Amino acid sequence: MTINAILQTGLQGIQKGTEGVEKAASEIVRAGSIDGPAGSNSVVEPIIDLKLYERSIEASAQVVKMADEVLGTLLDTLA
Repeated sequence: MTINAILQTGLQGIQKGTEGVEKAASEIVRAGSIDGPAGSNSVVEPIIDLKLYERSIEASAQVVKMADEVLGTLLDTLA
């Protein structure tokens, strides 16, 4: 696997996590609105999803950070 592929994987993970955060936030807003489903349980699952997407973004950011560090080390070694 190339550094470019690793960076791409990390960036895709961040993008999907961001999309998930937006979806979960939208569900939380809908649950709190007048038109939203009744009951407080409708908010619990999107809040849990929000936390899971947050962790997913953090993990993907670590992948990008490590790929960047490896690339930097390779460039320093070759220079």
